Amino acid sequence: MKYKVIISTLISTLFFIKSNAQCAMCRAVLENEAGQTAAEGINDGIVYLMAIPYILVAGIGYFIYKKYNTLKK
Repeated sequence: MKYKVIISTLISTLFFIKSNAQCAMCRAVLENEAGQTAAEGINDGIVYLMAIPYILVAGIGYFIYKKYNTLKK
């Protein structure tokens, strides 16, 4: 089990695809617009997309912790 985790971590860190295409597209759209409504919308979307995985992992971790705590009692 320990070796599987080490191997999967090495594979995921060594073989990644770096992509900066979206940032350049967003920058081009935001530089050409006079108003800031699109910039605010894009910033809100980035925060929303960033927060959801953390909330899901925290929720799953809480339920696993709660399950193991009740089993030990």
